[in-house]
Amino acid sequence: MKRRTFLQQSTLTGAAFIVSKYGFGQSNDFADVRVAPGARRFTSEAVEKVIQAVQKNSSNKELGWLFHNCFPNTLDTTVDFEMINGRPDTYVITGDIDAMWLRDSSAQVWPYLPLLKEDPNLQMLIKGVIHRQTKCILLDPYANAFFKDMNKVSEWKSDLTKMQPGIHERKWEIDSLCYPIRLSYGYWQQTGDLTAFDADWRQAMRLVIQTFKEQQRFDGKGPYSFQRTTSWATDGVPLGGYGYPAKPNGLICSMFRPSDDATIFPYLIPSNWFAVFALEWLNDIAKAIGDEELARQSFEMGNSLAKVLWDSAIVFTQTFGNIWVYETNGLGSCNLMDDANMPSMLSIPYLGESMFASTRQTVWDNTRKYALSASNPFFFSGSAGEGIGSPHTGLDYIWPMSIAVRGLTSVDEAEMKKCLEILQKTHAGTGFMHESFHKDDPMKFTRKWFAWANSMFGEFIWKMYRRKPHLLNN
Repeated sequence: MKRRTFLQQSTLTGAAFIVSKYGFGQSNDFADVRVAPGARRFTSEAVEKVIQAVQKNSSNKELGWLFHNCFPNTLDTTVDFEMINGRPDTYVITGDIDAMWLRDSSAQVWPYLPLLKEDPNLQMLIKGVIHRQTKCILLDPYANAFFKDMNKVSEWKSDLTKMQPGIHERKWEIDSLCYPIRLSYGYWQQTGDLTAFDADWRQAMRLVIQTFKEQQRFDGKGPYSFQRTTSWATDGVPLGGYGYPAKPNGLICSMFRPSDDATIFPYLIPSNWFAVFALEWLNDIAKAIGDEELARQSFEMGNSLAKVLWDSAIVFTQTFGNIWVYETNGLGSCNLMDDANMPSMLSIPYLGESMFASTRQTVWDNTRKYALSASNPFFFSGSAGEGIGSPHTGLDYIWPMSIAVRGLTSVDEAEMKKCLEILQKTHAGTGFMHESFHKDDPMKFTRKWFAWANSMFGEFIWKMYRRKPHLLNN
């Protein structure tokens, strides 16, 4: 299924689905909507224990039921694990699209990392994701989505870019290279295992830095361009596939957002911040494996990038004070908004949690207030709930992912509880999270099977269970 298909099907999907009594209220009887045990792609004993604990100790049975469905959804339905030449290899689809996004695959399995020490098989599965992502980056660091079969030809083969077999889509997005580093770092921190970072992985990381440098565009436009014959303006890149002009200043150009929509201005600030974090994590891993050159390059680029961001990506507003811009071009133009897809401005303290643990800087607090206000053109509020949406799904559609991120980054219990309540009442009786739902009618939703949203919901519930368990009670 194409990423855009939901726009044609969303109304039909909502209208055709019959809501059962289980979607709302606090009935003790809930539909069994999880994949049957014999049909699950992978089962983790550690994950099952967490599910049982949350359900047993939370009096809000509907949230417990939703957690039971959503938290293991990636393992139940999207992973394809095997051993190839004695090495684990894990292909992870997004859900209803048979392709592996570097971003989605990393985010989908991220919530399982704290359980790796308890479950060797789960650790092997995640190690396999790292190996598969390494293969993908080595094939093409500019591509965002790949096939399991490296000989398969994409439906997007006619795109005017360097398409190769094995590539599903070739939209250059900075975060596509940041997420695998985040996963690698998280895996190492949880397991202490450095064996995943072999010669291939190190070569892939050198390609990451090379690609970042090329897209700083100090030496011309670089090797990447993209054009597509389409009626969707956000699916193509203007001016010969290189995007609108930007003044080289050290920031990295991104032709697409994590929504897979084209940027307006090439310097996508949340993604550049994500690159700062990723380069710091890469520096730590490189030092641990004794790769001094990789450590040096990642350290120097990360420090330089952070300085440019602080110098050139903040704007003063009358209502909120200094906030981060969403996009800019280094020439004085900027785009103020936020998008539900991560990295977003709202999600930066979540993605770089270790770097924001000791302080909450004013500019981030101001930006959060902006993103969660009517001043953000993609913040929607209606009778069903409120939250951030995306141009990707059009006006008035809220993404559950943004609600989960809001809860995960909040320090206010009332706000956390509000997020839980909205998510609980907007699953449209399906027992799962969706890509988006209409602000006034959760029965109108997009993507019935979207594993990333389920993972984010599961991560939010599990964090609340460990840190604020009373919020999961009636």
